Amino acid sequence: MTPIQIPQEWSDNGLITFEEFCDLIRTPQRTVRDWRQRGVGPRWARCNGCGRLYITVAEARRFLNSAA
Repeated sequence: MTPIQIPQEWSDNGLITFEEFCDLIRTPQRTVRDWRQRGVGPRWARCNGCGRLYITVAEARRFLNSAA
């Protein structure tokens, strides 16, 4: 099994959508939603009041490092 890694060339200030994050970590959206409800997953934000959830690349890296 290949370890989950975020490409080094991605800027820490970049944004990843909820769906992209789930695909990146190979985890079902339902599971990540459950983490969010329980407050155990990464910190999410909405940009400009839109309905989509985003995470920064830096937060995704922090979350993956803490899970390792």
